Amino acid sequence: MSILEENVKAMSTAEQVTTFESGNEMAAMAAAQINYHIMGYFPITPSTEVAQYLDMMKSRGEHDIKLIPADGEHGSAGICYGAAATGARVFNATSANGLMYMLEQLPVQSGTRYPMVLNLVTRSISGPLDIRGDHSDLYFALNTGWVILTARTPQAVYDMNIMALKIAEHSDVRLPVMVAYDGFFTSHQKRKVNYFSDRAVVQRFVGEAPTEYNFARDPKKPLTIGAHMNGDDLINNHFQQSEAMYRAKDVYKEVAAEYAKLSGRNYDILDLYQMEDADVALFLLNSAAESAKDVVDRLREKGIKAGVISPNIIRPFPAQEIREALKNVKSILVGERADSYGGHGPNLTHEIKSALQEDKNNATIVQSRVFGLGGKDFYADDAEAFFGMAIDAMEKGYAEKPFDYYGHVAGDPEIALKQVIEPQHGDVYNSGLIQVTRDEEKNKLNVKIPPLRALTTKPKRIASGHGACPGCGIFGGLELFFKGIEGDLVILFQTGCAYVVTTAYPHTSHKQTTIHNLFQNGAATLSGTLEAFLELKRRGEIEVSADATFVMVTGDGGMDIGMGSAIGTALRGHKLIMLEYDNEGYMNTGSQLSYSTPFGHMTSTSNVGKAQKGKTFHHKDTVQIMASTNIPYVFTGTEAFPQDLVKKAAKAQWYAQNVGTVYGKLLITCPLNWKSEDRFGQTIVEAAVNSNFFPLYEVEQGITNITYDPEAKSKKIPLADWLKFMGKTKHLLKEENKDMLVEFEEEVEKRWQRLKAKHENEYL
Repeated sequence: MSILEENVKAMSTAEQVTTFESGNEMAAMAAAQINYHIMGYFPITPSTEVAQYLDMMKSRGEHDIKLIPADGEHGSAGICYGAAATGARVFNATSANGLMYMLEQLPVQSGTRYPMVLNLVTRSISGPLDIRGDHSDLYFALNTGWVILTARTPQAVYDMNIMALKIAEHSDVRLPVMVAYDGFFTSHQKRKVNYFSDRAVVQRFVGEAPTEYNFARDPKKPLTIGAHMNGDDLINNHFQQSEAMYRAKDVYKEVAAEYAKLSGRNYDILDLYQMEDADVALFLLNSAAESAKDVVDRLREKGIKAGVISPNIIRPFPAQEIREALKNVKSILVGERADSYGGHGPNLTHEIKSALQEDKNNATIVQSRVFGLGGKDFYADDAEAFFGMAIDAMEKGYAEKPFDYYGHVAGDPEIALKQVIEPQHGDVYNSGLIQVTRDEEKNKLNVKIPPLRALTTKPKRIASGHGACPGCGIFGGLELFFKGIEGDLVILFQTGCAYVVTTAYPHTSHKQTTIHNLFQNGAATLSGTLEAFLELKRRGEIEVSADATFVMVTGDGGMDIGMGSAIGTALRGHKLIMLEYDNEGYMNTGSQLSYSTPFGHMTSTSNVGKAQKGKTFHHKDTVQIMASTNIPYVFTGTEAFPQDLVKKAAKAQWYAQNVGTVYGKLLITCPLNWKSEDRFGQTIVEAAVNSNFFPLYEVEQGITNITYDPEAKSKKIPLADWLKFMGKTKHLLKEENKDMLVEFEEEVEKRWQRLKAKHENEYL
C-alpha cells in the first residue's frame, strides 16, 4: 500500500472500523460481508481458520453462506465448480497439499470461464511434511489459468478479497481469482486493519452477480458445459482464455482505482518502495517485502540508493511494469520462497529475466536466491545480506553466483544424533502366549490370550518422548492393539496427530520401520510397500522376517479424504491391516468436523450458537462401509475393553497374513477437543459402548458377531449419560435442544437394532 494508515480514513468515502486482526480473520470478514452463496471447504493448516471463522459467524447469524464440508480438497474444488456453474458466488480457502489435491480441477474451472475466489494461504508442500509458510504451492498455481493476486498484510487480504470478486466477474475477464498470502506470517499474525462497518458498502462495490453468462440454472435454457473439443476448437478456447487473462491486468487497474476512492487504500500493479532512483533493489513476494523496507531506509541513510519491488498481481505477470521499474536499476536480487528444480532459478526469476529481455537497453544484473522454505523466518538481517549481494554484483558488473539457496547449512557428522534405543525386532515382539486356531467347520478363528499382565513384558512399539496432548487416547489404544500382534511390524501413518507428534526431524518415537504419506493415499502406499516386499522376497533379493505384519494407521478424518484409497486397497485384497483411531474430528488441524463426528457435536466448523447447534448430519458408519467390500475381517474396539481388543488384534494379524485385508476402528478420546477431563478418557469410551453409540462387534468372513452386548450384561445406559462427560455435547442436554437429542437417540437405536439383526441372522 502506498498510503499511510493514518491518512486512510480521511481519504475514504465510507465509514471504517479500526481493529487488530489476522489475515485469515480478514479473509473471512470479506467473505461474510460479500455474503457468498457457497463455500465448499476441507481443513488444512494454515488456511483452516478461514472456514472456522465463517462457521462461528454463521452460528451468530452474521451471514447466509452455505458452508459445505467436503470429503477432501478435490471434493471441495468440485463443490465450488459445480456451484460456480450455476452462477452462484463461490468462495474457498486452501493451502499446500490441499491445493495440489484440487489441482486438476482448477484448469477445468478457468477453462470453462466460471468466476470464484480462492484464498491460497501459502505453505510448504510435502514432502517431507512441513506445515509452515513458503511459496511452493503458489508456484504450482501459476499455470492453472487463474488470476493471482498477492497480499502482503492482513489489510491487503481484506481489500484484495473484495477486489477479487469484482475482477473475477468482470465481463472482460470471467476467470476465477486466487488471493495468495503467507501462511502463519500473514494468516495468523495480527496487524492493524480497517474494514467497512456496513457490509452494504462492500456489496454495492462488488455489485450484483452477473446473470448474462451461460449458467446451469434455468431448465428452459439447457446447457452443455465442458463439452469435448478437438484441437482446432481447443486452441481457440485457450486463445480466448489467454486474452481474458491479459485483459485482467487492465481490469485490475480499474477496480483498484475504484477501490482506492472508496477505501483510501491504493494497490498499484507493483508496490514500489523507494524505487524512483534506486541503483539496487530486491524483488520479494508478500510479507518478506515488508521486512525489507526498513533495511531500505537504513541503506538510504548511508547514501545507498536501495529499493524494494513487490507485485500485487502475478497472473497476469506484470512484465511491462517491471521493465519500467528496472529501467535504471543496476542490480536486482530476486528472493523466492520456492524453487523450480533443475531450472537454474525459480519461476519468477525467469519471468523477470524474460521481461527484461524485451528491453534491449536494459543492463540490470539479475540474480536469485531461494530462501525461507518451510516457514524459515526472514529478518531484516537477511534482507541486508540480500542487498549486500546485489551491491556486490553492481560493483563487480556481474553476479558471481546468479542462482543459489540462502540459509542452508552443511551437515556436521560430529554433532549427528546418536541412536538412543537399540532396534527391536523379531523375537522381542513374540510373546508365544497368544494362540490363534481356525475352526474349519465354522470358518472362524478361536483366540486364546493370557492375562493381560503377562503381555506387559512385550516392549512398546512407540517410544516415550512423543508430543501428544495429556490424556490423548491414540497411543493407549494403539499400544493395546499392538499387544495382540506378534513379531515385526511395518507401519504407515497417514498425516494426523499420531504421526505429527511422534516424528519431528531429526527425532522419531518409532522403534520399527514407519512410513508417512498423505491422508488421501495411505492405504494405496502401504499396499505398494507390501507387494514390493513380497516380490523382493520371492526373488531372493532380501532376507527378512517371514511374519512381518503391515499396518496402516489412520485417523483425524483419514477415512474421509482417504476413503477411495482404502476401498480400492480392500477390493484388491492386499494382506494388510487398516487401523483407524476415531477421535471424531480432524483434530490435527484444530478440531474441525469429520464425517465421523456424531450428530449435534460441536467442533470448530460446527459451532453452537443462536443460528446452529453443532453438526447437522449423522456420522458415517465406516465399519459397515468397509464390511461391504467383503474383506475377511472387520472389527471395532476400545481400550476400555482390553481383552476384547487384544483378541481382535490377534485375529486381525492372522487374517492379514493368511487371507487378505483387515479393517479395524478404535474409539479413542481427545480431551482437548472433546472438552473433557483427562482422567475420564476410559470412562467416556466405555460409556460410548454402553450407550450403544459405539458397539463392539466383528464381521468375520461376512458374518456379524456382537462381542459385547450392554443390554445382555445389564450395563445399558442412556445416551445422555455418555454425552454429559463432554463439553462439546452438553448443549444437547438442554431442554431447548431436546428434539436434537431425541433424533440422535433414535439414530443410535436404529443402528443398534440393525446390528442385532445381523448378529442374529448370518445372511444379513
